[in-house]
Amino acid sequence: MAVQTFALGNVVITPNALGQLTPVDIQLGLQRHQTGDWGNLGEEDWKENDNALRTGLRLLSSYRSSGGVTFWIITESNREVTNVDLHISSVMLSLQKC
Repeated sequence: MAVQTFALGNVVITPNALGQLTPVDIQLGLQRHQTGDWGNLGEEDWKENDNALRTGLRLLSSYRSSGGVTFWIITESNREVTNVDLHISSVMLSLQKC
């Protein structure tokens, strides 16, 4: 079993994501994200996340649901909020308000 590497804080899931992802998709994505499996990101983004984990910066992951839908999980640098959404741009914009 993988070890949790950071706290997720409050998990926020957009209505769009709730409508297109199954609870299992969301749970598996959150588990992978929390254990440092960054999903479908390139090598450079994996390295950035690994560094962010050590230095306390924002963490970003991307996964594919069982139905083939891409979704994103982002945990804020203060680890107080984790967002699940289908569109990375809306997640990034909402995080700028935090």
